[in-house]
This record gives sequence, structure tokens and C-alpha cells, in this order.
Amino acid sequence: MTTADKSEPPGKPPKGPEGPSPSEGGSGGYFTIYKKGQGYWTRMGTVSAISLIGIAFAHFLYEERLFFNLSEMQIYGVIAVLGALYAGFAYHMLNKPSNVDFLISTDSEMKRVNWTSQKDLVGSTRVVIAFVFIMACVLFIYDLFFQTVFYLVGVLKTPPPFFPVKH
Repeated sequence: MTTADKSEPPGKPPKGPEGPSPSEGGSGGYFTIYKKGQGYWTRMGTVSAISLIGIAFAHFLYEERLFFNLSEMQIYGVIAVLGALYAGFAYHMLNKPSNVDFLISTDSEMKRVNWTSQKDLVGSTRVVIAFVFIMACVLFIYDLFFQTVFYLVGVLKTPPPFFPVKH
């Protein structure tokens, strides 16, 4: 055993001049996943959103019948071809190193967020709902006031709802 073989950790193949393996972020071909184990949940959320957009678009194409002179099977074929192109484009964009690095950094930032407790969230929601209700009431009173003023001045021909109607 040479001294070069002793420097490598046991169980790992020695790295040659080709650089890091694909799982460590190197290039291993088009269908390898760049930085595979990092940013898992952010990637899964992005894939889910992209899938929903693709499904919605396919449903739109089918429902709107944009292909007027095509049979049912031909419509399915067109949707399948467009779906495959969309999936290939999405895979390419999600595996681009700059986009992957952004998703990984987003995932690490989300892990550092201090999430509010359920008690604080319920309390804040109650405050917001109460404030919105109070503001709606105040604006309704302002509206009735200005409606009355404009009716008395003659700008509005329709009386406010609480005014007695003269026949």
C-alpha cells in the first residue's frame, strides 16, 4: 500500500483528476441532479407548484378546445407532447446551478425563521379582524353622512336609506 492510498478515508474511492463526483456538485451528465441532498423541501415545493401549473394548463387546453379540427386522441397527443416539452424545460430550469443554489439558500433561510406560536397567531388574527370590522363600521357611517349631505344639497336624487320618503 502506497502513501497516497493511506491518505484517502476508508470506503471512499480516491478522487482523480476528474474532480468531485456528481453527488458532490460536479457535472456528471445532463440527467444528474445538481447538489442532490440539499434544499429538499424547497425543491419539492417548487416541483409541486410547477406540476400544478402544468396540469392547469393541460386542463385549459382540453376544456377550451383550442385545436378545433383535431379528434379526441389527437388533442391528447398534443397535450402529451406539450406536457413533455414543459417537463423537460422545468427539469432543465430546476437543475440549473444558479437556480439550485437559490433554492438551497432559501431552504436554509427558512430553517432560521422564528415561527410564531399558535397562541400569538390567533391573538393577532383576532386583532386584525376586529380592526377591519371597526373600520368597516366607521366607513359605513361616513358614507351615510356624506350621502345625507349630498342629498340635502341636491347633488344626489336618491335619498339615504333612513330618510323618510315624501310622496
